[in-house]
Formats: sequence, C-alpha cells, structure tokens
Amino acid sequence: MVSRDEVMSALAAIPGPDGRASLPDSGALSGVTIREGKVFVAIAIDPARAKAMEPMRAEAEAAIRAIPGVAGAVVTLTAEAARAVAGASPGHTHESKAPPPRHGRPSEPLPGVRHIIAVASGKGGVGKSTVACNLAVGLAQLGLAVGVLDADLFGPSMPKLFGLHSKPGLAPDGKRLIPLESVGVKVMSIGFLIDEGAPVVWRGPMVVSALNQLLREVVWGELDVLVVDMPPGTGDTQLTMAQNVPLAGAVIVSTPQDLALIDARRGIAMFNQVKVPLLGVVENMSYFVCPHCGGRTDIFSHGGARKEAEKLGVPFLGEVPLDIAIRTNSDEGRPVIASMPGSPQADALLGIARRVADTLATGATGAKPAPRIRILE
Repeated sequence: MVSRDEVMSALAAIPGPDGRASLPDSGALSGVTIREGKVFVAIAIDPARAKAMEPMRAEAEAAIRAIPGVAGAVVTLTAEAARAVAGASPGHTHESKAPPPRHGRPSEPLPGVRHIIAVASGKGGVGKSTVACNLAVGLAQLGLAVGVLDADLFGPSMPKLFGLHSKPGLAPDGKRLIPLESVGVKVMSIGFLIDEGAPVVWRGPMVVSALNQLLREVVWGELDVLVVDMPPGTGDTQLTMAQNVPLAGAVIVSTPQDLALIDARRGIAMFNQVKVPLLGVVENMSYFVCPHCGGRTDIFSHGGARKEAEKLGVPFLGEVPLDIAIRTNSDEGRPVIASMPGSPQADALLGIARRVADTLATGATGAKPAPRIRILE
C-alpha cells in the first residue's frame, strides 16, 4: 500500500503556488487522503490564479500516479481567501472577483448526456432529495438511461437514499471517477468520497471547483437524463450549474405551507432570472392519511403549491403524500417508487416522472444554452 510519506516525497519535486517552496512545504496542501491505493489531494490556491495553477495540479497528479502501488490519483484545486493561501496576490480577497470555471467554456454540454435537469427548493426540509431520488428511479422505470448528481455538497443525501456506501472506482485513465449504481440509476455524490458524518467546511470557490469535478470528471456514459439534486437556496451551486451546463429545466419542490411557498417563489424567480425553463412544481408532504382509520389530515395545509404554480404560470407536476412508508423506505436506502410499485405513494411519484419525461420528449421546455453569469463588482 502506498503511504503518505511516499506521496509527500513525490510532491517535493514540484514547486508550490508561490513558485519557490515545494508543495509539501508551501502550506498549500489542504488535504491528502489515501484509500485502497487511490490518492486524493487538495491544493488550496488564490482563486484569481486558478487557470495559472492548472499545470501545477496536472504535474502533481502525474507525480502521484507514478508512485509504485498507486491505483489512481485525483488532485483538486480548491480556493481560499488570499490571506490564507500561499502565493496569493497582496490585497486580494476572494469576494472581489468570481473564480473562472475550471472546465471549458460556460454552458458546455456533458458528452453523452441528452438532458440535465435540476431539482431544487427554496428552503431545506421539504423533501427535495427524496423527490429527486424517486424522480430519477421513475424516469429509469420509464425506459430512460438516468444518472443522479448529488450537488448538495454540504448535506449529501443520495448515498443514504440509494443505500450506497462504497467508494467509486477510478476509470482506466486514472483521472475520472466511475459512478455507483442502484435500481438502474448511476449515482455520484461527495458523500462517497468523505467519511459519513464528516463536515464539509468549504468556501464558495471551493464548492464551485468540487462541483465541476463531480459533474465533468465522472464517467457518466450515455444518459437520457442527468438529475441534479441541488442544495436548498439560491447560491453558488445554482449559479454554477446555470453557468456551466445547458439545463433542460428545473423542478421546484415545496410543501403547501405559506413559509415554504415564499422560499419556493424565490427559487422560481432565480431560475427565471438565469433563463432556465421551469419543468414544474411538486407539492411534497401534501396530505396525511392515517394508516389506522383512513382519515385525511392536511398537516401543512393543502393545495398551496398548485395555486402558486397556477399564479406564476408554471406547470404543476403533482402531489406527494406525507407517508411513513416513504420515510422508512428512504431511511433504508430503498426508493419507494422501486420498493413499493403500484402503491399510492409510488404511483404519485411515477406520475411526476412521467410528466417530466413527456415534457422532455416533446421539447416543450424551451430550453436553450444558459447565459454566462457575470458577477458585478
């Protein structure tokens, strides 16, 4: 097995970001992880120099791959505030300028992927990830080739929802990751690369870099649809996705209550602003049916998301009940749409998947390449 000392020795011949001290002595190494002969290294840099530092990153990756016993290597550039990073320009702060994307030009399609759709919510706790997981499985059941990208880097849920706990392998080129698979869906998540429960404490530019790698340095193969599970809110991840790939559309998930609808409205406005088509709105936790007496209770009110969709001229995709079967199957890593086929819960989610698939098939989204996001100083 390769050791950390061997990795540091290989990197000692490579100058760090300041061009003088070696990488190990530069203070720029923010993480070195070795698992089953695979080496993952993070180098912290000034975001303004991201493009200039790419040759250093590639040289470090090649040096690690040359170590006997190394099965593969992935070296990532991450970004910190200039005062905390070796080789930073004096007086520079990371807020003053948006870092350039690491990969290609804005809105560059993913090779082999026909449609990329985002599943988003204005706030957390509305069941967005559960809907995204079951939407992907439903699309696969309809005969489509489907992948899921867990873009919620601070709170990845897909490993739990799909019951996947192993590490992704490296492609033969030693550069790209091979997604895991479950119930006919390819899945990639930062949760596969870090220990369960370990916090991800990153600044915005680091999130952008990691998201680009999970998006573009993965062997997705030929996919009809890539479902992207967004984090809640309207921040770096949403802007990165809108800038870097042509999204076919977005699905907004909300509960019926007024507080959630206020935040969902912001999410809809954000996608409209960056000219990403809205595939529709899902009302999750729409109602509760008692398993004992059969009585129905609208715990979070009812119909609010439908009314909001009608008000804003956005398609309404359907209602998903608040049901213990969805919760228990999700906790056990078994998407309810696959584990309980034909049940009311699964049928509700499959109906949403069918509406999304029909929209994509007819090209009714009006999708077009997303604009370049300009950050005004």
